[in-house]
Amino acid sequence: MAKQIEVSDLDAYYGSHKAIEGITMTIEPRSVTAFIGPSGCGKSTFLRTLNRMHEVIPGARVDGKILLEDQDLYGDDIDPVSVRRTVGMVFQRPNPFPTMSIFDNVAAGLRLNGRRSKSELEGIVESSLKDANLWNEVKDRLNKPGSGLSGGQQQRLCIARAIAVSPAVLLMDEPCSALDPISTLAIEDLISKLKNEYTIVIVTHNMQQAARVSDKTAFFNLAGQGQPGKLIEMDETSKIFTNPTQKATEDYITGRFG
Repeated sequence: MAKQIEVSDLDAYYGSHKAIEGITMTIEPRSVTAFIGPSGCGKSTFLRTLNRMHEVIPGARVDGKILLEDQDLYGDDIDPVSVRRTVGMVFQRPNPFPTMSIFDNVAAGLRLNGRRSKSELEGIVESSLKDANLWNEVKDRLNKPGSGLSGGQQQRLCIARAIAVSPAVLLMDEPCSALDPISTLAIEDLISKLKNEYTIVIVTHNMQQAARVSDKTAFFNLAGQGQPGKLIEMDETSKIFTNPTQKATEDYITGRFG
């Protein structure tokens, strides 16, 4: 299920403004890759290019290439909606569909894909909630609104909704920034478990979190206000946090700037 992502010389624009420049990296399957760096350096922009969410913004576009295994995600014959099914996204703030029950939140993507069998939906919803470590907490109230859950539970519900459609990749944009420490720990434990089945990419401003959950870490930075963000260094997380190659990486990690 998990797939490799190969990015080559990627630039992303908002109209005439170049937000990121020259990004080249390989994201390994069944691993967690963390993106770190100061605000405004293009981490979230780059994350959204990986499932073509970037281009839903008017005037936004990309140059370069992103391969999911051997498939060019920006190929002329590729449907962006199918890309977003294969490369799922969990956002910074939990966003369950407010008018839907817990069950219907998880089943929403399946129904959009034409899955209608009640028994099939029930099986996938249960397995997705179990995979998201949420089943035991909600199994007796599946018909209650998803918006009635706590913040940490809502985020795990959104993860269950994302994995219900069997993506190959799971993108997470600061998934714990709105959560308390106990809920954050639950999400981090879940990420460590899910990497056995998915390719996971996480944007985080919490460097301790990056050190705890990721296998590889990519540090992004920009030369100055209005300049495009660039990938400065990417390596095994243990090396990035103990012996980075670039001084800018060391300065950021040790709190000298950022």
